[in-house]
Amino acid sequence: MIKVFDHPLSPFAQKVKIALREKGVDFELVQPMAGGDPQIAAEFAQANPLAEVPTFVHDGTTLFESSVILEYIEDTWPEPSLLETSPQDRARARLIEVVMDTQYEAINWGLGELHSFRRAEGSLLKTLLDRAAEQTSNLQAWLSRHLQDANWFCENRFSRADICVFPCLNASEKFGLAPGAGSGLNNWLERMRERPSVQKTVQETLPHQDDLERGRELIEQGLFVREYRDHRLEWMIRSGGVSVVNEGLDAGTIRFSHEFK
Repeated sequence: MIKVFDHPLSPFAQKVKIALREKGVDFELVQPMAGGDPQIAAEFAQANPLAEVPTFVHDGTTLFESSVILEYIEDTWPEPSLLETSPQDRARARLIEVVMDTQYEAINWGLGELHSFRRAEGSLLKTLLDRAAEQTSNLQAWLSRHLQDANWFCENRFSRADICVFPCLNASEKFGLAPGAGSGLNNWLERMRERPSVQKTVQETLPHQDDLERGRELIEQGLFVREYRDHRLEWMIRSGGVSVVNEGLDAGTIRFSHEFK
């Protein structure tokens, strides 16, 4: 049995689950951050030294990083294929994935820090929200240029590129930054939401919509520390929130990625 260490709100874990469901592959979901089960926590730490989701276990193979996991899924279960057929479209799909994982996801994460964890207020909050709105609009325009008038991002058929775009674009809606009604990008989003693999993955997020609010309580109690890493850290600093980072470090409410041991 395949085991996926998961948190339903993670866009990276959502990519993996949608791909597995599109291929009809059964898997077991485990939430290492839920319930404080020491056995699960120990297994998770052994599987992934970075202690990040998703982490994927199959037949003695343990993987982390969603892009690597997606490649493994395609190699192991090649049908139905989620890969584009031409080298040009495969490269374009990889490029889209990189942009979503490094640029778009960082904005959504930053908005979560502001709305749910209330890292800023007053003029600083306004500055960060304005920057996030501007950046989201720019990225959605970039995506629209790739989509053009097609139903799907590559070769006008559902593929890995669509899987990689969905989690971040879908999350924009809760921040009031969804693509405009009637736009090609919004119509694409509605088509994605009709797919059973996507519906199941979105449904799993519903019981966890309040997790971030509870997370804020845990932070205030000193029981939970948020991870600031690579593109997320860059977003906060570049957008004007260097004081947020400094205050969080001083208070011990943020950390960087775990080091390998």
